[in-house]
Amino acid sequence: MDEKGLGQKLQEARQKAGLTQQQLCHQANLSFSTLTKIERGAIKSPSIFTVQSIAAALGVGLEELVGSGSPSLSNRDLKTTKSGVKFVYFDVNGCLVHFFQRAFVELAEEHDVPADAVETAYWHYNDDVCRGIMTINDLNDKLADRLGIESVDWSKYYLNTVEPILEMQELLKWASERYKFGLLTNTMPGLVNGMRRINKLPELRYDTIIDSSEVAAIKPESKIYEIAQERAGVAPGEILLIDDSRVNLMAAERLGWHVLWFDDARPEEAVERVRAALQPAN
Repeated sequence: MDEKGLGQKLQEARQKAGLTQQQLCHQANLSFSTLTKIERGAIKSPSIFTVQSIAAALGVGLEELVGSGSPSLSNRDLKTTKSGVKFVYFDVNGCLVHFFQRAFVELAEEHDVPADAVETAYWHYNDDVCRGIMTINDLNDKLADRLGIESVDWSKYYLNTVEPILEMQELLKWASERYKFGLLTNTMPGLVNGMRRINKLPELRYDTIIDSSEVAAIKPESKIYEIAQERAGVAPGEILLIDDSRVNLMAAERLGWHVLWFDDARPEEAVERVRAALQPAN
């Protein structure tokens, strides 16, 4: 979909919702000038976060406005970096979203239990759930039992508190238009789709998503990298992994991948380093 097509879709959705431009601007926290320019097709490729805010204010899914995934991916002019990278894998926790410590705090405060007890109990089971050996429902039952409370809904705490690293997600969209790309993440069942559904991860047409709970292996185990390498469909030396864990990066480097450490405490600096590494060779 081009910018004029997006503008027409947006206008139709706004009118269907019975909103004036001023009302939509207020609900989406958007300037009137920006909205009118998008509706008449004067802004080329508006920020995915702007479109997500509009979709949320209209009560529609992102796909209803822009279609499934990024409209530019089917016509990508694929590039190669100066170091020979053709495929980029992005980690999720600590890279595209901030780490989820707030979920521990919120659970502890809601049930009046010590925060350290929540975190200790959680890490006891985390790897098994991320490998898909244990379900999230099993995790909920075990957390509730260890903490002495009636019930726990870990997915709710995680999805409510996880915060996007906006600078990195903008870079992800930029990279998606130039390279094959995917997610390579240690995660629990359903959380990646849950984040995409509520716009905490960009709704793009990923070339592949390596979800640890689906492939029954976690980083830094060799199995998950072997699966990721096969699905990337390129040579090891043509893959770049961006991750916040040095252990995970070194496991990838031993397979011949390129690696970059992401520091979510300094996202702006880290994004500039990644962007510099992803500059095309021509």
